[in-house]
Amino acid sequence: METRILQDTPGGLGLLLKAALPSLPVIGSLPGIRKAAPAGFDGLAFSRPASEVTREHVDAYARVCGFPTKDAAPLPYPHMLAFPLHMAIMTEQAFPAPAIGTVHLENSITGHRPVAIGESLGVQVSVGPSEPHPKGTIFRFVSEARSDGELVWESTSTYLRRGKGDEAASAGSSFPEAAPTGTVWSLPGDLGRTYAGVSGDHNPIHLYALTAKALGFPRQIAHGMWSKARCIAALENRLPDAVRVDVAFKKPILLPGKVAFGSTPTDDGFAFSLTNPRSGAPHLVGATTAL
Repeated sequence: METRILQDTPGGLGLLLKAALPSLPVIGSLPGIRKAAPAGFDGLAFSRPASEVTREHVDAYARVCGFPTKDAAPLPYPHMLAFPLHMAIMTEQAFPAPAIGTVHLENSITGHRPVAIGESLGVQVSVGPSEPHPKGTIFRFVSEARSDGELVWESTSTYLRRGKGDEAASAGSSFPEAAPTGTVWSLPGDLGRTYAGVSGDHNPIHLYALTAKALGFPRQIAHGMWSKARCIAALENRLPDAVRVDVAFKKPILLPGKVAFGSTPTDDGFAFSLTNPRSGAPHLVGATTAL
């Protein structure tokens, strides 16, 4: 597929409107807003020119996600550069699913080596045709970050669009168990807004109780990629420079709220989890793999 280069990545109120309008009754069926038919979608790919990994942005990301200050960016940080391209693709009329209401099911990050502060990374994101899922269809967004042509980081985000599913299709990855080990994190009500200020992900479900309720949630919820990053921060000093971290997002984390973290060693890394400390319901399950 052809890769489109975006000199300026989308953002702000205009992007939120573009993301929301296709999911609205009546308005979403209007010409120019209506999404393309899934059967005709064969993929999209966007890239952005190389940009510097700055100390200011990395430190802001590290603070909200629980990482220490270092001369290298935290493992999940390049997702901050890739996410605007995810949104650029999702808000294209040719992409068959509205951005609002599309659920992040799984994410896999591979860091081939640490990314230094001051390095310049070029990022490309691509997505192919939809795949069947028991609860609808899924789209896999593949992100790649390169430094002077060297692939240093890559990620696959799996998004679900609920609808008519295929019971014979895979329901997703499985992970080893990691029971809570006594660590409980208290999450403030403004966590979603703080993370949105760093990540650019201003999905209304993360911001305020009012905007989350309008989309079917009892109150605002934490970003899935924040929850993954917070788990990686808890394990960071035990992970090698070359590593893959896979997670599946389960039940939403309501804000404000508390989550229980657990981890246990495996043959080639760690299994980890976030659960509700009262009910034991899972919010996230994952595993690291040394490369």
